[in-house]
Amino acid sequence: MMNNAVSVRSLRVARGGNEVLRDLDVFVKSGQVTGLLGPSGCGKTTLMRAIVGVQRITGGDVEVFGSPAGSASLRDRIGYVTQQPSVYDDLTVTENLRFFARILGVAPGRVDECVDLVKLGDNRASIVSRLSGGQRSRVSLAVALLGEPALLVLDEPTVGLDPVLRVELWETFHRLADAGAGVLVSSHVMDEASRCDRLLLMREGRLIADDTPEGLLASTSTEDIEQAFLSIVRHEEAAA
Repeated sequence: MMNNAVSVRSLRVARGGNEVLRDLDVFVKSGQVTGLLGPSGCGKTTLMRAIVGVQRITGGDVEVFGSPAGSASLRDRIGYVTQQPSVYDDLTVTENLRFFARILGVAPGRVDECVDLVKLGDNRASIVSRLSGGQRSRVSLAVALLGEPALLVLDEPTVGLDPVLRVELWETFHRLADAGAGVLVSSHVMDEASRCDRLLLMREGRLIADDTPEGLLASTSTEDIEQAFLSIVRHEEAAA
């Protein structure tokens, strides 16, 4: 039986008098790839920041592996990849990973493993500033994988990547989940939904669906996740 890596209860976040997240209850299980989908601006990034422990919350509780989000004991257990690459532009790919490996205290051999995991072997000696946007995002992902995190939180990790590389990255996410990690992946691209074990659909700061891709299609009698999303929205609006 899979355990909850993340438990979010009645989470509320307000900024400038506006509610960004409204009484969210969310669970992310270890050993699964959970997709967090919804249009830009619906609150996906804010939720991820709350899970990682870098978002000030207005109310509710966020626990990761039974500890409050942001606890010092969780730092080595979570890998977080933001939408913007979080590596040093003036260093090579390998130099970046060696730097972060020293900070994390991981074996030097792990650097090459992570470079290969994200398919950057041919670019290991390249200065990061000379890489494409997609390649730079993959450097950030490699850094996040260094410590072999038990929870991987990925904010729009496949934006700007070619279709072949997107498929390869999703295969990597599933390998990590198969090894026991909880993987939470956000996207506004609905066609990526079918690659997830479970889907959380968000709209305007609220969770409007929590199901498997197959269950979501069956419950809405639709043929793809975008149609399912629209069906749920129309149903909600009709009931309002």
